[in-house]
Amino acid sequence: MTNKKKVDALPSRELLPLPGLAAISLYLLVLAGVIIVGVVGGRHYPLLFLVFSALFIASSAGLLLLFRWAWALALAAVCLLVVYNLWIFASLHQPPALVQGLLNLVFFLYLVRTEVRERLR
Repeated sequence: MTNKKKVDALPSRELLPLPGLAAISLYLLVLAGVIIVGVVGGRHYPLLFLVFSALFIASSAGLLLLFRWAWALALAAVCLLVVYNLWIFASLHQPPALVQGLLNLVFFLYLVRTEVRERLR
């Protein structure tokens, strides 16, 4: 009986959250905040970019709840950000765009892992 109690007391790996999803969710929230500040300031982004901000916030919340639709939305957002930032680097030669593009590429590669996809509902 003591062995059964020890086994039940150990946390299950399936109940532990994925730390990468939490990091990606936080990144999407920060990115949404930057877009909102850029739109409100009126200098950086047009008003239409608020749609992207709302989608980033929705996908961030859905990723924390392990929804498959949020995974697809975050995957699309990160993929588009990779392409956009690498295009900015290729055309304007701005090193920060390369860094952000590579960071988004790491997030993309994390999201397409089998372990992440299996945990979604």
